[in-house]
Amino acid sequence: MSYTPAAADVAKLRNQTGAGMMDCKKALVEAEGDFEKAVDILRKKGQKVAANRADRESTEGAVIARVNEDNTLGAIISLNCETDFVGKNEAFIELAYELAEMAIFAASKEELLATDFHGITVAEKLIEQTGVIGEKIEIGAFERITGPYLGAYIHAGNKIAAITSLSAKVDGADEVAKSVSMQAAAMNPIALDETSVSQETIDKELEIERHKLVEEGKPANIIDNILKGKMQRFYKDNTLVHQDFIKDSSMSVADYVKSVNGDLKVTGFVRVSL
Repeated sequence: MSYTPAAADVAKLRNQTGAGMMDCKKALVEAEGDFEKAVDILRKKGQKVAANRADRESTEGAVIARVNEDNTLGAIISLNCETDFVGKNEAFIELAYELAEMAIFAASKEELLATDFHGITVAEKLIEQTGVIGEKIEIGAFERITGPYLGAYIHAGNKIAAITSLSAKVDGADEVAKSVSMQAAAMNPIALDETSVSQETIDKELEIERHKLVEEGKPANIIDNILKGKMQRFYKDNTLVHQDFIKDSSMSVADYVKSVNGDLKVTGFVRVSL
């Protein structure tokens, strides 16, 4: 006589694994009611699907930023999938939020993948979800930041997120950190300030601008002075604290921060986008 699983058992298995109702029912039938065996069957299905989809590109997904309760540790991850449809799925986004919370306390992506996730590792959970969803699911970007006071911003649609570090926790710090994180998300600065720009980037920019000036026929004796002005403009456009503040272009980001507290400074940021 063939085994027919109870609806409550199917629901229990679905809640634990996230697999579809029919997949759970089939797994319980195959396992003849053995719950743990049914879980293993679903995980093996996930591993098989994951192996088949290993070479697929996962360029869609959700970017989530989280900070801890005292705003001193933060992390941004991207949970990647293959289609925008899955990336907008509520359960997928909930998983991304849960993983981002765990990422706060993981030193690296590898450590996060090895972290316990309700009795299995995060890596095993991703394999399981690859089987459930039928798309390659993986953690893409992984960024952590520490600081005296952190604030996060996630852009609508979960495609861009940023976290900013401030030099101190002061009145208004929450709004400042969120606003500057919004700035970083929207304007995509390459560095915090001019001292944070790599020498390679500076040399490349100088080379490009020098070539343009020579082509324009500028006298050699004034090129260096023109280049200084060009680089100041480059820093203004591309470094976070010198950019025009998006909420009030009459001031720079640094000026905005000082307007809230004269001693307050931006000390760092991280940004992730899909």
